[in-house]
Amino acid sequence: MLLKQIIIDSTVEILRRSATKLPKPVMDAMVEIKNTTNDEGALLQIQNIVDDAFLAMEESKPMCQDTGIISFTIEVGDHFPFKSELKDILKEATIQATTDIPLRPNVVDFFNGNSGNNIDSRGFLPYFYIDLIPGNDVKITAMTKGGGSSNVSKLGMLKPGLGLKGALQFVIETVAEAGPSGCPPYRVGVGIGGGEDICMTLAKKSLLKPIGYRNTDHKIAELEEALMKACNELPIGPMGVGAGKTVIDVNINLAGRHPASLPVGVVLSCWALRHSSVKITAEGDVEFTEY
Repeated sequence: MLLKQIIIDSTVEILRRSATKLPKPVMDAMVEIKNTTNDEGALLQIQNIVDDAFLAMEESKPMCQDTGIISFTIEVGDHFPFKSELKDILKEATIQATTDIPLRPNVVDFFNGNSGNNIDSRGFLPYFYIDLIPGNDVKITAMTKGGGSSNVSKLGMLKPGLGLKGALQFVIETVAEAGPSGCPPYRVGVGIGGGEDICMTLAKKSLLKPIGYRNTDHKIAELEEALMKACNELPIGPMGVGAGKTVIDVNINLAGRHPASLPVGVVLSCWALRHSSVKITAEGDVEFTEY
């Protein structure tokens, strides 16, 4: 019972951190943009973003009124207890966090209206991505991703003959079409291959990679750099002022594909790239991480 309460308390804390504290590498990226921006409009917008993020952290209040649809990425060890109960435990923590932080209740049922607690009565939300790993620890990452950036994310089922060149063009076009609607500067996650559901999951998970991380496959790393360069040549800039940096980073997850398909998923995060993680051992030791 003690371990269960530790999981609940720790999950409430990472939801609080996710909603109220911009990860330091993301904040550093915003400050760097501010320090290297010459355009007056872009400078004003990025200064507003930095000020908002600092104020949210100081007052422990959500940095955006849209605290998103909550998802959890979970890496659970072979010998960690409560494996089959983790979903229910994290749902309990979500209900508590909605009240305590507070988080805006964002889960709306077509027939019954807003649930009021960020829980889907049909059991689909919060959404869980679960990986099984060796050991006796669990790592839980909470993401509070707003609706604006989700609305400009995109799935493309391209003709295989278009190849990687076509996939990269689709990514650039997606960012261009998003324009200011998703509150740039964006973090861009790209998933290529797998299938229509797999590529979108790969794209979303790539948002959790550290800022500045490059794929260990140098060919993919070169594509990440090329995409970031191309996206930053688009006349969008912070909050769509038309100048300055549009993208803070791009990461790609590349999977195999069916010969007849070329699925490409592009998941954008707004400037408020909100996530936080905790590792909990079977003995109840807790370590919060930020990246």
